[in-house]
Amino acid sequence: MEILLIGGVLTAMALILSAWLMTFAKWYPIPGIDGTFDFATMIRAHVDYALMSLFNFGFYGAAMGAGVELPVVACWCVAIGGFTNPSIFVVAALDENFWDKMIWKVLSGLSFIVTTVGFVGISYTFVMHYLAV
Repeated sequence: MEILLIGGVLTAMALILSAWLMTFAKWYPIPGIDGTFDFATMIRAHVDYALMSLFNFGFYGAAMGAGVELPVVACWCVAIGGFTNPSIFVVAALDENFWDKMIWKVLSGLSFIVTTVGFVGISYTFVMHYLAV
């Protein structure tokens, strides 16, 4: 379950980095980014990093507080998906043709599947714990 703590820290650090990237992109011209940077998509990534960080920490804290042992695979899926989902938006913010490339469609789909497996696994575990009490 500790992977959720690592996932939470990594997404929190990415949250801060995305804030600085957006700030510097507004203040200073950055070659390769200036003019093609999609701030709306980057804000989506920023918000998604925040949510995923909270989910990682929240699932860990709730499990520890309730004495629930979460499935390791589900924890890994939440940690991995929680980082890759927002990171896809970062790439999309930097690549004007992102949504037209099949590789990103496939990787996005895989990331969403991994995240879904993790969330469903953890949610199922909490529900089963509640019903057993």
